[in-house]
Order: sequence, then C-alpha cells, then structure tokens
Amino acid sequence: MEHSAKYLDVDTSTIEGPNGISYSYRRLGPRGGRPLVLLVHFRGNLDNWDPELVDALAVTRDVIAFDNVGVGTTSGTTPTTFAQMADDAIVFVEALGLDLIDLLGFSIGSFIAQEVALARPSLVAKMVLASTAPQGAPRMHGWAPDIIKAIGEPATLPEGYLHAFFTDSPASRAAGQGVMGRIFAGRTEGRDAPTTWQTRNAQYDAVMKWGTPDFGKLQRLAAIEQPVFIANGDDDRMVLPWYSHLTAALIPDAVVKLYPDSAHGFLFQHAQAFATDVHNFLDA
Repeated sequence: MEHSAKYLDVDTSTIEGPNGISYSYRRLGPRGGRPLVLLVHFRGNLDNWDPELVDALAVTRDVIAFDNVGVGTTSGTTPTTFAQMADDAIVFVEALGLDLIDLLGFSIGSFIAQEVALARPSLVAKMVLASTAPQGAPRMHGWAPDIIKAIGEPATLPEGYLHAFFTDSPASRAAGQGVMGRIFAGRTEGRDAPTTWQTRNAQYDAVMKWGTPDFGKLQRLAAIEQPVFIANGDDDRMVLPWYSHLTAALIPDAVVKLYPDSAHGFLFQHAQAFATDVHNFLDA
C-alpha cells in the first residue's frame, strides 16, 4: 500500500518515556509493517531531514524521525557519548510500543545505530548506515579543520553547509542548493527548535571519544549479526569513504555502495536512488 502524506505536512508529536524525557517526533507512511526509525546527523533536528528522501522512504514504509534527548524540542540535556544516546533512543522506541524496527542512521546517527544494535540486538531487524565509521578507527579523532569550521560554528552558513555536505562540482553544488531549499525553506510553520550550543558541544565530545584510536574496539562490530547496508558519497570529506569499507569488513553481513560525485550529503543529493536502494535492501 502506498502512502500520500508528505513530511513537510506532518505535525510534530510528543511522547514521554519512563526516563521522564518528552520526545518530539514525526511519523508518516503506512502502518502495519516494520517501522524504519531515522537517526539524524551532527547538530540535526527534525527539520534537517531532506523531505524528498523521507517522502520516498515513506511511500510504502512506516517512517519515524525523532529528536533524541536534549535535541530540538525534546527535553533533557544532550549526553556526551553515543552509547548513552543509543540508550535514550531505545527508551523512545519502547515508549512507542515497538519491539522490532529497522534503523537508518546518518553520520553520528550511524554511530548511535551501531550502539543500539550492540546494546539491544533483539530490537533491530536490519540496519542502514550512511556516512559511517567504526569506533576506534584511525584518523577519526575529530574532523578536518575546514569541516568543523563549516558546520561547528555557532551559526552554520549556507556556504559551510554546501562545503561539508556536497562536492565542489557544479552538479553536486546545484543539487545542494536544491536540498537547502527543501530543508531550510520547505516547512514554514511548526518548525523544530534549533539545536543548542550545549548539543553541539556534547555531540562533538562524543565524536572525539568515538574517534580516539583503539583497535580493540573495532572488534565490537563482529557482534552485529543483522544485515547491514552501508552507503556513502565517493568524496565525503567529513567521514571518509574508506571507513565504509572498513565498517563492512568488520560486520559479518554487510554490503557497501558509494554514490558518484557526492559527499556527506549523498543521501539527499541522490535521494530517489538511495531510497530505492534502501527499499530493496529492507524488502529483500
């Protein structure tokens, strides 16, 4: 069954978890199947998902995007480890009454997804990791100076977003302009609250902890038994594409795809193709 509701039209709902946190989320798509829960990127909130991608995913699938603890309009204080963010995400999923889901984690969301699968494997059927890297991998201790300057300042400017999420080619930058129009100007009412400086610092602290070199931690991924689809742009300057191959080599049942002439925002630039690949993977 296909679903016609659009992400830009979906109201924000709230639900309180047993941890006392009021979680904000948006849900669309036909109910009845296994829900796909989205975990967003660094400093992202509900409005930072490309509506084109979410709509394409929700045509035949129950899709749930949410703000984790301390992010956007979800209450609480953002923690400084991805393990705690994963525990908080599990509380949210359980508050919705769900006992089996698929996960799509983008950037730091993919780090949280790994932790969810390790902490509560019975909750996750399949997993999509976009722009990902394993904990403890070399040269992941913080991002390149131009990247953290582009997206780590108090105000992220359009040029910084384009630099971090897209390549310098005319085609990629044109696609980036379209993405920015959909994300930043598409919803005119009921927008989510901007992420705070506390969230920015806590999430980057978590990035630094995740990226501290520790080869022993790489072996943790051998415990992930779910099928995993790993994807990235072929020119991602934020989370380098070779980390996708490293992650896939560590997970027993994983496949990799790199999308052409794209960077960190490949899943928005190639929204329709990526959504098709996600559907094919989850339906297989």
